[in-house]
Amino acid sequence: MGKFLVAGVVQRETIVKVDNIPIGYMGITERPNTIFTSTGGDAYNESLALKWLGNSVDLMSMVGEGESMDLVNPPGCEVELVTDYVLPRLADTPIAVLFYDENRKQQIFEDIKNLGDVPYDLALFRERAKRAEMLVVSDANFCRPLIGIGKELRKPIAVNIREYTEEKAYFNEDFLKGGDILYISDDRLVGDPYEFVKLLAAKYRPQIIILGQGAAGLILYDKNKNIIAHYNTVKTHKTVNTVGAGNALFSCFLHFYNKTKDSVFAVKNAMLFASYKIGFMGTSSGFMTEEEISLWRNLIWRDGR
Repeated sequence: MGKFLVAGVVQRETIVKVDNIPIGYMGITERPNTIFTSTGGDAYNESLALKWLGNSVDLMSMVGEGESMDLVNPPGCEVELVTDYVLPRLADTPIAVLFYDENRKQQIFEDIKNLGDVPYDLALFRERAKRAEMLVVSDANFCRPLIGIGKELRKPIAVNIREYTEEKAYFNEDFLKGGDILYISDDRLVGDPYEFVKLLAAKYRPQIIILGQGAAGLILYDKNKNIIAHYNTVKTHKTVNTVGAGNALFSCFLHFYNKTKDSVFAVKNAMLFASYKIGFMGTSSGFMTEEEISLWRNLIWRDGR
């Protein structure tokens, strides 16, 4: 069992399936079973997946004052998270509306309230970081001090950048410099993806880079293995909802990489985990077990690794 600290956003989410992204104008669209409301956010999604895979997880985030912790552990949930470190310090809980289509494109509207202005408890960060084997950090502003704490404690740091743009590069500089493992989506990437990964590796010198490419798969860079390779997506069943696929993939990768230090083995497992996850509606549904991952991996790659 691994010990992870996961810091980032917990939010209320409304997920809407549409025909195409970008969305064309219609006054009213009536379509059954296309709108789903749940809890989400990068830290919440990653914590659920890591917990499901058998790890100990400290979820560290902030929500609105007076917010019920049923937000984190709704009735009937299969995975229950510790809420001791989800602090009710904000004016209101962050909220998002996410549109997605069958081509795995997404359009997201976020309102993070005053999350960018409220600091987290640094003593709590430090206390839990000491106990963790790995820190999983999103690029939310309140997580910035955790990078320095992690470096001081010599803990491996995995950072979810979500998307990269030149405009946000300055804001994300601390996270890019501090991350040993970087996960980035190519949603707004301009230029050749291989060259982007090479430039990122040269500039920031992380151990691992995963560039998520949606339906096209991903690019894996591993400094120690001296590899940069593309992996196509795998298909386990029909796609239902692609929201949170990147979080599922990143979490599963970290679970297996923390156990084996084998990035190729971990990324194959992660692609299967994410592929299965997108066949279900809802953040807390559709997780594979390790045994199920192993069966699918041997079926697809036939190498046992």
